[in-house]
Amino acid sequence: MNKLITFEGIEGSGKSTQMRLVGQHLIEKNIPLLITQEPSGTDIGRKIGGILFNRGHYYMCAETEAFLFCAARAQHVREMILPALKENKTVLCDRFSDATYAYQGAARGLDPDFIRVINDYSAMGLKPNLTLLFDLPVEIGLKRAADRDNLLKDSSFTDRFERESLKFHNKVREGYLDIFRSEPERFRLIDATRDVDTIQQEVLRHIIEFIEK
Repeated sequence: MNKLITFEGIEGSGKSTQMRLVGQHLIEKNIPLLITQEPSGTDIGRKIGGILFNRGHYYMCAETEAFLFCAARAQHVREMILPALKENKTVLCDRFSDATYAYQGAARGLDPDFIRVINDYSAMGLKPNLTLLFDLPVEIGLKRAADRDNLLKDSSFTDRFERESLKFHNKVREGYLDIFRSEPERFRLIDATRDVDTIQQEVLRHIIEFIEK
């Protein structure tokens, strides 16, 4: 059985922090592991990400955005994820195909059937086996993201998506929740309003149960 575990959520949900903490725990337990992220999980993906997140590209159309994310995913799956799974490693991935449905589908308004076709082709039909969805009100998440960005020396690193409207981010959140409701067996819904340690305990429980199963 593949062990592809994905971490999803809106901006400022804490998913990246939680994945890093989980990774540290699993490494200490000597569990074979790949820790990665989209779109920047490969050298090519990082270059694509530079285009996607550049604030100057505010005029990028939704179709271009979707194809770029899927291009990064195609490289990521073939170069990193599938080889790791073949080596029986557990893969922790910060965002995967669900993000395309939430951002480019629910928020940008692209046809979900179109997204399914390009997603499936890009990922070679690979699906996450377990997805942790970190959910919280958009206003809280964006404030966290803004507080984090205020610590940056160069404000130009604030990405294009964080600057989208509140309405956009609410659509992303609802998109994620719709996917969760359609596939509850794959998802674990995490209340991301709580403190880091409390969330980490729950996340670890879900992941250890999955790995041992």
